Amino acid sequence: TEKPGWAAQKFMVAAANPLATDAGYQVLKAGGSALDAAIAVQMVLSLVEPQSSGIGGGAFLLHHDGKNVEAFDGRETAPAGVDEKLFLGADGKPVQFYEGVVGGKSVGVPGTVRMLEMAHKQHGKLPWAQLFGPAIQLAEGGFKVSPRLNTLVKADAHLKKDPTAAAYFYKPDGDARDVGFNLRNQALADVLKQIAAEGSKALHEGPIAQAVVDKVQKHPTNPGKLTMADMAAYQPKKRAAICSDYAVSGKDFSLCGFPPPSSGAIAVGQILGILGTTNAATLPLDNGLPSAQWLHLYLEASRLAYADRAQYLADPDFVQAPSGNWMSLLDPAYLKERAALIGAQSMKVAKPGTPGGVKTSYAPMPQQPEYGTSHISIMDGYGNALSMTTTIEDAFGARQMVNGFLLNNELTDFSFAPVDAEGKPIANRVQPGKRPRSSMAPTLVLDKASGQVVMSGGSPGGGLIPHYTAKTIYGIFHWGMTPQQAISLPNFGSLNGPTLLEEKRFTPATVDALKAMGHEVREQGMTSGLQSIVRTQFHGEAGLLGGADPRREGVMMGD
Repeated sequence: TEKPGWAAQKFMVAAANPLATDAGYQVLKAGGSALDAAIAVQMVLSLVEPQSSGIGGGAFLLHHDGKNVEAFDGRETAPAGVDEKLFLGADGKPVQFYEGVVGGKSVGVPGTVRMLEMAHKQHGKLPWAQLFGPAIQLAEGGFKVSPRLNTLVKADAHLKKDPTAAAYFYKPDGDARDVGFNLRNQALADVLKQIAAEGSKALHEGPIAQAVVDKVQKHPTNPGKLTMADMAAYQPKKRAAICSDYAVSGKDFSLCGFPPPSSGAIAVGQILGILGTTNAATLPLDNGLPSAQWLHLYLEASRLAYADRAQYLADPDFVQAPSGNWMSLLDPAYLKERAALIGAQSMKVAKPGTPGGVKTSYAPMPQQPEYGTSHISIMDGYGNALSMTTTIEDAFGARQMVNGFLLNNELTDFSFAPVDAEGKPIANRVQPGKRPRSSMAPTLVLDKASGQVVMSGGSPGGGLIPHYTAKTIYGIFHWGMTPQQAISLPNFGSLNGPTLLEEKRFTPATVDALKAMGHEVREQGMTSGLQSIVRTQFHGEAGLLGGADPRREGVMMGD
């Protein structure tokens, strides 16, 4: 459904479900900070959008307090007992994707709650326990099943296999719970009460952690290696955000995003950086849509970015950055050199570059599916802004329900194959304690002159997240669009293979022009879930404009 876009003066919150947005709004109204609101939003999302994120998963949080951008890493980790052969079958070959996903084997140690607790100690204004009120109330009183949740439950081939999930999400006759059905979740309410009272310890130690571990280890066909020691040992990390320079018609911005283990910020920065060295900015829109020539440049830039991503990106505690610094991938001279490879015809599949001129000993990771996720953007009245992308990976994660929440399948974000045909290791292979590579791209754009955040944004959408995010940034900053207009633009991208276009959104002339330039075009559904807030001037005062994705149920609220 078309979304109107929103405006506010003081503060604004955007999330993927109206009940979650409302929880964040109530917290901001009560004097809470952006971080306080994010906690309330996440707890409600665990209940109302269980397919995408929750306390059984992980998250990346980018926070700006008026002075500094900080990156809080709540990504799941691989249990200590796994090895790089985790997703290899008896024949030594990688198993099929869903053979890896469903069950206990794919479950990583959850990190969202512990990461939010760490960030709250620094940036919270309201007491931790108060932030759980909206979710506990909804879990006990029930919430109405949304059309999206109903559709996804109906379509899922694996959720019913778990008896706990089957009893919760389906009617006794086996059909999905109806749209509008009042769904209660007392088990989750009880867990949230314990976390509210005791902090993340309630989830990571004691009976709740034991229930999670039992579910993983005792899965009848696909058990995993998660232990109580893994749960207790989990540590979130604070990392330095990745910020690259971004100039648009004489104005200087800083594009800040999440560093590895996420590939999001580097992919977005590379795509926009490579585009910036071409004549893309001179190409006008074609009837309000990107032209075939502009799309060609964008898609070639994205092939180059995704080639580097497959080659280099993984958990920085296990893998060295090319020439010792991740910024080598965003170095203007390197991006110019990469842009020089773009010709009149599509390269179809790009090769990775050598940033800093240093060769790597790793093999590129073969493409494999990535899914899931939810995005939250918030600006508060105190000058704080945040962008948080949160996930359990595939829809409904590992399809394992424990105490009212679903477990993630995050370990399938590692490369199933540990080495290539020549035996060269893949950077993003499974290793104990390692964080899997992600595509999540929570983004804050800063005005370099004032140091102020001018935009918060991000999206779910697996491997396509960097494309959805880059499109929105380009629309707002280059094409002068409101966040809503930029989000509503058709989606497009390439994972360094075929050219993907959102179905029924581009003219036959554009598709034909791309084919003539050598693109193998695939038109398909591309369900982003973008949220974006932009700080702007209106009525002579600084105000906020927000946009939410028409492809999902998200809304904004603000004052």
